[in-house]
Amino acid sequence: MRIIYEENLNQKLLDLYDQLQTEHGTLRWWPADTPFEVALGAILTQATAWRNVEKAIDNLKAADAFTPEQIHAVSQDKLEELLHPSGYFQMKAKKVRAFVEHIVQRPMQEMFKQDVPELREELLSIYGVGPETADSIILYAAEKPSFVVDTYTYRLLSRLGWVEGNFHYERLRALFMDNLPHEVELFNEYHALIVRHGARVCQKTPECQACGLQASCDYFANHV
Repeated sequence: MRIIYEENLNQKLLDLYDQLQTEHGTLRWWPADTPFEVALGAILTQATAWRNVEKAIDNLKAADAFTPEQIHAVSQDKLEELLHPSGYFQMKAKKVRAFVEHIVQRPMQEMFKQDVPELREELLSIYGVGPETADSIILYAAEKPSFVVDTYTYRLLSRLGWVEGNFHYERLRALFMDNLPHEVELFNEYHALIVRHGARVCQKTPECQACGLQASCDYFANHV
């Protein structure tokens, strides 16, 4: 993946943030009551819609299996049954189990005392926690500045004409990490806005006529 525009990226990113917020308002993502619920949601949301994650989380709550200790005590078959709505439930049950086993031994509040690089390294060492999941946990559960990117981010920036080539998570994340102030609220809201825009406007088949970014979008200029 190559960044096409490398000059004034700080200002370009801030301008894009303002445009997205004008279009979508203030979102205040992530919908969860506790850091553990955030982490659980970050694992379960892999390759599925959030509504399916909510169903799985409701199942866990109804079964009184919603703390690390409670989940740890549940059989694997039962955990798979409870997580069924989230899709890929057998694999996700293994991932949730691995995460829970880790934090039963090393509570999240202890992990979260680390700086971002050390915390990220520890999270990535847990089975089933990839870069996007780790950064989501760091940003939304630990409330530390680690920017989360995903396919929505890549789709938006590639259509705007800022990047080209194959999606590369670390390079795309670095674009934001290297050019924005490391502020939790900014990173939180920016990621939420990109997800909202990608889900509702800049979809696989884009709704360009409904988009407020038309004036600065290469895709709109060349395809619409």
